[in-house]
Amino acid sequence: MVYGYCRCSTNETKQDVNRQKRELQKMGVSADMIFLEYESGTKIHRPELNKLLNSVTNGDAIVTTEISRITRSTKQLCDIIELVKQRHLKLIIKDSITIDCTNSDTIDPMTNAFLQIAGVFSELERNMICDRVKSGMANAKSKGVRLGRPSLTVNDIPEKVQVMFERYRNKQISKSEYAVLCGISRPTLNKYIALLTDK
Repeated sequence: MVYGYCRCSTNETKQDVNRQKRELQKMGVSADMIFLEYESGTKIHRPELNKLLNSVTNGDAIVTTEISRITRSTKQLCDIIELVKQRHLKLIIKDSITIDCTNSDTIDPMTNAFLQIAGVFSELERNMICDRVKSGMANAKSKGVRLGRPSLTVNDIPEKVQVMFERYRNKQISKSEYAVLCGISRPTLNKYIALLTDK
């Protein structure tokens, strides 16, 4: 069997794994054999990756578009390489390297070194990104920039919501009706109600 694995760090509204899926399918992986998830590559316990690694048996292949997709941890990469050797698998990294242990449990030293170096650089890249983000946030904070979402106050509540609040509090309208009449979602209305109740 040929299995594919694709991963993005953040959710589907911010990152899209469809490019990875298309590339895996071009490499011969059927859509129903692709495991995908939105998790950090440094996380050791990723449900879909673990499911994939528990599914593979002798002679199977694992295909991914980049080493960084399968892991950003050098230690975990070494563990995956050991699994490939023990279970006689094939690991295919698109446009990079193929490790074929289907008929052997050894990897030549140059291939092993290349993979581990690539894993180190993948982990290094991730750590550098984290450092840049932390540095940027510290710099912004030192300039007085408030980080995170601004705090909501009663003054931010639309006038219509405030005007109709008494009708809601007196049970003249339901919460659903309140939201519809004000043209806002229930979660937003809940935030406004919490503020108006504390006023």
